[in-house]
Amino acid sequence: MLIEYKKANIYQSDSLVLEDVCFEVEPEQFVYVIGKVGTGKSSLLKTMYCELDINKRNAEKADVLGRNLLTIKRREVPALRREMGVIFQDFQLLHDRNIYKNLEFVLRSTGWKSAKEIDERIDLVLDAVGMKEKKMELPHELSGGEQQRIAIARALLNHPKIIIADEPTGNLDPETAEKIVGLLYEISHTGETSVVISTHNHSLIDKFPGRVYRCADGKLTDVSQEYSKTVKQ
Repeated sequence: MLIEYKKANIYQSDSLVLEDVCFEVEPEQFVYVIGKVGTGKSSLLKTMYCELDINKRNAEKADVLGRNLLTIKRREVPALRREMGVIFQDFQLLHDRNIYKNLEFVLRSTGWKSAKEIDERIDLVLDAVGMKEKKMELPHELSGGEQQRIAIARALLNHPKIIIADEPTGNLDPETAEKIVGLLYEISHTGETSVVISTHNHSLIDKFPGRVYRCADGKLTDVSQEYSKTVKQ
């Protein structure tokens, strides 16, 4: 199990947003977290990469990639984050440098030293998302969909076991959004990487079926069976 929460309470500041969360992600799984704005989707995802802490008093279990989030130390968080990729709605690319330099910065900051290996890895991930020819362009020279593809490439750099995508299609038109989710879906089914994606676009679930959790009324519920197609359980 890559992620396993049991009876975890999730807070945003001092407000309880999700109570008694039970949530699981297995290898090579595509998992949706759906719900209206403000229901706790982003807060849930932020706990997975330790941007938010899980309340330790009542939680029964909160494990991510073999780490116990209830006891993890701050100095241990960077190592956990190196094993995952995170994709944001607003891309979060560095606008003062080209795409190659954006990706090189991530690799060097996570311990890569060989220029040859860095070049090869960047070419590989850019090729995987169909953006190899754009590596010398600046972020502002790319469309929103292209920037999100670069963000996916960035998430793939360190061979992640899991990708966490927080509303990755929120700023994209429907056609581009479908292509982006299709790319993430393909990644989850052709390698060793699982994907957790939050979205309010329910139409994507029929096209790219997966396990589905819904945030509503302070609770997280597995609602996979409500959809016409189901994930491998």
